[in-house]
Amino acid sequence: MNIIFKIDTWQEIYYSLKNNKLRTFLTMIGVGWGMFLFVALLGAAKGMENGFDKVFSGFATNSIFLWAQNTTIPYDGFPKGRKMDLHLSDLELLPQKIKEIDYISPQTSRGKFGTPGESFSRNGKNATYTLTGDFPVGNKISEKNLIFGRYINDADISGNKSVIVIGEEIYKNLFDAKKNENPIGQSINVKGVFFNVIGVFRVKKTGGPDNDQESFIPFTTYSKMYNEGDKVGFFAIVGKPDADLSLLEDQIKTELKTKYNVSPDDTNAFGSFNLGKEFGKLTGFLTGMQLLTITVGSLTILAGVIAISNILLITVTERTKEIGIRRALGAKPAEVRNQILLESVVITLSSGLIGFMLGIFLLMILNLITKDQDAFPFYNPTVNYGQVFGAMAIMVVLGLIVGMIPAQRAVKIRPIEALRSE
Repeated sequence: MNIIFKIDTWQEIYYSLKNNKLRTFLTMIGVGWGMFLFVALLGAAKGMENGFDKVFSGFATNSIFLWAQNTTIPYDGFPKGRKMDLHLSDLELLPQKIKEIDYISPQTSRGKFGTPGESFSRNGKNATYTLTGDFPVGNKISEKNLIFGRYINDADISGNKSVIVIGEEIYKNLFDAKKNENPIGQSINVKGVFFNVIGVFRVKKTGGPDNDQESFIPFTTYSKMYNEGDKVGFFAIVGKPDADLSLLEDQIKTELKTKYNVSPDDTNAFGSFNLGKEFGKLTGFLTGMQLLTITVGSLTILAGVIAISNILLITVTERTKEIGIRRALGAKPAEVRNQILLESVVITLSSGLIGFMLGIFLLMILNLITKDQDAFPFYNPTVNYGQVFGAMAIMVVLGLIVGMIPAQRAVKIRPIEALRSE
C-alpha cells in the first residue's frame, strides 16, 4: 500500500473531491448524520441514566416498603376484616428467618398515606406538616441532604429526646431564611410539645421519597407522644445486593402471616411497594434505550456508507476516460483499485469525524444547559469513546468493503475502450 505515502495519490483525491463538491458534500451527509445521531442519542441516553442515578443518589433502591392493612379471609378462628399491625418485635423475627434481608427501617407518620398532618408553630406562625418517627437507620434508606446540623442518632432514641429534623420548606416558613438564620438549638412547638431543631435537610426538585415539608423525630419520642407502644406504621426493608426482591417480598409476607395467624391466601393483610423491582424496570428501559440508539445510529451509518458506494460508481463512470489514460500510461490495476478504495475511506472517515465532533458539541451544549437544574432527570450526557471509536472502525471497514464494488468496476475497464468513451 505504498500508494498511501505518495503525494500524487492525495493530490488526485483532493482534485477529484474538489471537482465534485456538491456530490461529495451530499455523500458525506449520510455518514456524518449517522455518526452525529449515534453520538448524540447515545450521550442523551447516558444523560438520562445519570439523571435518574442523581435523583436516587443516597437512596437504597433495592428497598421494599411494607405496611399492615385488613384481612379479607377468615382464618384460625379469626374473622375477616381484622385490622393488622406491625410491631418492633418484627425487627428481630424477619432478619432471623430471612437471610436475604440486609437491614430494616421502621417508621410511623402523621401526614402520610391519607392521615392528617401535625400542627407546627413558632413565634405566631402556624402550619401543618408531616411528622415522622424514625430511627438512625432511616437515613441509610434515604440519606438526607443536610444544610444545617445533623440527623437523629442512637442517643436521641435511647433518651426519648425532644429533637427534630425539619425540611427546608418548614425552615423557610418558621425561620428567617432570607437572613440565613441558624435554626439549630431553637424550638418548634409540635402538638403542644417543644422540640429543639437539630437539623434541616433539602430535597431535590426532581422528587424522591422525601419532601421538604416533612420532619423527623426519634421513633421512641413519637411512640410516647401518641401512646402507640411498639406499633410501627411501615417498614422499609433493604435486601442484600444479590437478593431476588420479588421472592424476598413474598417471603416477608409469608413470615408475617404465620406470626399473626393470617391465611396464606390472604393478599390484602399486608400491603407493599417493591421499589427494587420498579427500579429494575427503569434500569431495563434505559438499557433498552441505549441499545435502540446504537441500532438506529449504526443503521444510519450503514445507509450512508452504501450511499458512498453508489456515488463512487457514478464517479468511476464519469472518470472512465481518465482511468483509461492512466492504464495506457502503465498504471497497474491494483493502483487504480487502491485509488478508488482510498477515496472511499477518506470520504467515510472525514464524514464520521465531522459527525462525531458535531455530536460532542451538542452534548457539551446540553451539559451546560442542564448542569445546575434539578427539574428534569438529565445530567452529564457522555459517550463511551470505546463504542464510538469501535463504530468508527467498523464504518471504515464498511467503507472499504462497499468501495470494492466501484474499485473492481474501475479495474475491469480496458484502456482501449476507456479511451474511446465520451
